[in-house]
Amino acid sequence: MGNGVWEALIRPGRRMHRGTRLVLGNGLLHAEVLGRGKEHTFHVRFQEKEDFHQRVEQAGQVPIPPYLRREPVEKDREWYQCVYARVNGAVAAPTAGLHFTPELLERCRQAGVEIVEITLHVSLGTFQPIQTEEVEAHRIHPEYAEVSPEAAERLNQRRQAGGRIVAVGTTCVRTLETAADSEGEIHPFRGLTDLYIFPGYRFKAVDALVTNFHLPKSSLLLLVAAFMGYDFMKKAYEEAVRERYRFYSYGDAMLIL
Repeated sequence: MGNGVWEALIRPGRRMHRGTRLVLGNGLLHAEVLGRGKEHTFHVRFQEKEDFHQRVEQAGQVPIPPYLRREPVEKDREWYQCVYARVNGAVAAPTAGLHFTPELLERCRQAGVEIVEITLHVSLGTFQPIQTEEVEAHRIHPEYAEVSPEAAERLNQRRQAGGRIVAVGTTCVRTLETAADSEGEIHPFRGLTDLYIFPGYRFKAVDALVTNFHLPKSSLLLLVAAFMGYDFMKKAYEEAVRERYRFYSYGDAMLIL
């Protein structure tokens, strides 16, 4: 947010009042709670100006999924990260990408698949459950994304040549759909997107999707339903339950054509 002020999640939040001072990482970081933000967040100002990101790296732990029911370990820095990750900023890994290894990406290239990288920072919007009675009333927390001019050009060229755009992950879908115009042409984009996709949405840019199996009451599930149709999605999830596929972040993935 600038000037040393960050939007943060704090637990237990009920005890965090304006003016509360926090000491983190055995004194590596000092912060003051300025007040509440949106969507259960707080605005926090850190005192440290120099080496801030380095201090965060030292004091912080990888935010592994809570259902693992264990404390993070050093190996999680490698496990809970996509092999093609480059830019710091996300609060979690885009989990559909966890399935890819350098070897698998090379096999894709050898099979004629062109791999185009974009930047997206997974934020609260990806994980926040729908709490409104009306699906349409839900609002997604904005997430930062970038589609470079080179990436946009390569994607458009591939589609013009008759190829398909296969998005890896629902956040990737939202990024590309944000960057696309009504005719499906993808333009360079840099900024926040709060695009909320649910059944009835007309996809403009994405032709296929690699995605994990998601939780009930999540916006991710609605995006998948919009992409493949509710009835087909229900059959896919029934198959996943019957065959004991793994759900959530470290679970199995499916390719939707």
